[in-house]
Amino acid sequence: MNIKILYAEDDKEINDLVATYLRKEGYFVDQAYDGEEAVTLFKQNNYSLVLLDLMLPKLDGFELLRRFRLEKNIPIVVLSAKIEDVDKIFALGLGADDYIIKPFSIGELIARIKAQLRRFLYLNDYQDIEPSKIKQGIFELDFATYTINKRDITINLTKIEFELLKLFMSNPRRVFSKSHIYSNIWTDNYDIDENTVMVHISKLRSKIEDDSSQPKYLQTVWGIGYKWEY
Repeated sequence: MNIKILYAEDDKEINDLVATYLRKEGYFVDQAYDGEEAVTLFKQNNYSLVLLDLMLPKLDGFELLRRFRLEKNIPIVVLSAKIEDVDKIFALGLGADDYIIKPFSIGELIARIKAQLRRFLYLNDYQDIEPSKIKQGIFELDFATYTINKRDITINLTKIEFELLKLFMSNPRRVFSKSHIYSNIWTDNYDIDENTVMVHISKLRSKIEDDSSQPKYLQTVWGIGYKWEY
């Protein structure tokens, strides 16, 4: 299988060095030196993984991350000199799968890329084989009946509520931004309405939480979005 990687980095020396090592590993690599070039390449090609620097000219890495994640569910690895937790949390909240701080070793970078690709390719191979239930802690989400069982009590769900739980329970502890949730659940995602997400999250909490005013399972990550804990 030919694995193609998009690498967006404005420092030509770093870009060329990393691309050279990736090609030695057998990967096909397209190099972009600014945000606009990265967007063009992303639209024209089918990539298995994106390597993304945050501080890019023309369009920064956060904006690229947001756009790319809305379009495709492929691994996105951020490489950045930004060491503050707020930057890392924001990037992960936008949908980054990994965050590597510069300077980094080539060996570690390649190891992390391989780990992301193994996970992605495995899921891609079996994406058409969908389970009938997801069991986590005291919960069991039933795909056939659109219900969730909590401590042997069956709770009926609307289609949207079911899709929300399916997204969260398929990705436990992963933080999803409101825009990411909207684009995954609603098909008319051109005008993202964060209030729509908040309303449905509130209704869902009223059904599954012990105390919806103090959610234990469907948690708010302030300033970013929501995550599922069990």
